[in-house]
Amino acid sequence: MKTSFTTIALLFLLAGLSIPQTSTTTYVTPEIRRVGDKLACKCGSCNNTVATCQMLQCHYSSPAREKIAAALKAGSDDQSIVDGFVKEVGLAALAAPPASGFSLLSYLMPFAAILLGLAAILVYWKRFRKPASAPAPAEISDRYRREIEAEMAERE
Repeated sequence: MKTSFTTIALLFLLAGLSIPQTSTTTYVTPEIRRVGDKLACKCGSCNNTVATCQMLQCHYSSPAREKIAAALKAGSDDQSIVDGFVKEVGLAALAAPPASGFSLLSYLMPFAAILLGLAAILVYWKRFRKPASAPAPAEISDRYRREIEAEMAERE
């Protein structure tokens, strides 16, 4: 009994040691976070930035963080690092589209859709609103006024 327990414990220990001991995460310094927040993680399973992707063994964010750290250590500025990723991956590398050119449309469309919706509601409201009843013509009012005055004169 004692030998089987020792054997099982030894097998678990060997199984644990056989797992490759690789670094699963790269320490994210404030500088790496500042640049990584401008870049989208392209691992396909998250909607985070390179700085905030927490997927273990992420095939995109971990190497990207290392690349950012190396570029910062080499003295590159933030924008040149981001531009390098854009050259490599395209505009999809950015966490937010640039506010210029055709990408500006992605910022303006929500507001345009809201305005278009409000205009449609106003048109619908004005078209199907019950019209106000028209006032009685003035000559009818004068005729009734004369009749009322005549009846009042009779009672006096």
